[in-house]
Amino acid sequence: MSSPSTGISMKIAAALSSTLMMACVKDLDGTIPVGEVIFFRSFIALIPLFIWLWSQGSILDGIRTKNVRGHFVRGLAGTGGLYFSYLSLIYISLVDVTAINYAAPLITVVMAALILREKVKFHRWIAVAAGFAGILVMLSGHLFFNREGALTSVSWTSSLGIILALAAAVCIAGASIQIRYLNGIEKPGAIAFWFAVMTTLTSLTTLWFGWTIPNPRQLVLLISCGLLGGITQILLTLSLRYADASLLAPFDYTTLVWSAMIGFLFWGNMPETATLIGAGLVVSGGMISMYFERRNRRIVTSLSTES
Repeated sequence: MSSPSTGISMKIAAALSSTLMMACVKDLDGTIPVGEVIFFRSFIALIPLFIWLWSQGSILDGIRTKNVRGHFVRGLAGTGGLYFSYLSLIYISLVDVTAINYAAPLITVVMAALILREKVKFHRWIAVAAGFAGILVMLSGHLFFNREGALTSVSWTSSLGIILALAAAVCIAGASIQIRYLNGIEKPGAIAFWFAVMTTLTSLTTLWFGWTIPNPRQLVLLISCGLLGGITQILLTLSLRYADASLLAPFDYTTLVWSAMIGFLFWGNMPETATLIGAGLVVSGGMISMYFERRNRRIVTSLSTES
């Protein structure tokens, strides 16, 4: 059933729940080991996922898989994305991490050219160049020098956060390529379920490095992180039932608005000028790519109709 307005509403709601999930991690401020945070995010996310799958009919039919290896690869890449994203939140703002994550689709273009040997058109390379220029601008906003001309400790800390966020974007891009492959043979519910299972199991391996017993406030944040993660997956899946991915893609960028609002309301943070300019370049790169892809798709559709 096609209903673009419904699909867009669900996409925006998914962007909000995803940002709130990241805000929960940010508010933990590194007091809980990242592996433990990911365990809660993944294990608790199974609750709304199971409820949703049960409401759709048979849970077993919804999670049955034909490609365990494919889910394993997607799980590893996605787990890396979570680890690096959560670590980066310790060092830089929610808005910075959100903006840098926008580079993931652009990195996907590069990886598709190198790994899948896809032919990449010129406008896509322009989009990639604009995106990486934006990241450099954001990085420049975190560089501070002392009287001797050396970088300050704040600069090194912020630079580490940006590098971690960029590593997360690379992992997210790798997961996107794998999801593109799995979407042709697996149900959306199975992809979401086995990702949660994979991240739960891999995060358990960090138990030996020392977890902490969360206090009541931390426990609420951890549980909220997991519930919001599961709800995000459901909303994203449902949005694609009502509208095409190409129509919904631009609304990914609403996470920047949500992250700026949440950052101001909870921590009093205002995005720096370099962050806004850099994010603008990254978003422009993504919008350029989407515009030409949609235009080319319309041309192809028009030609096939005429013939």
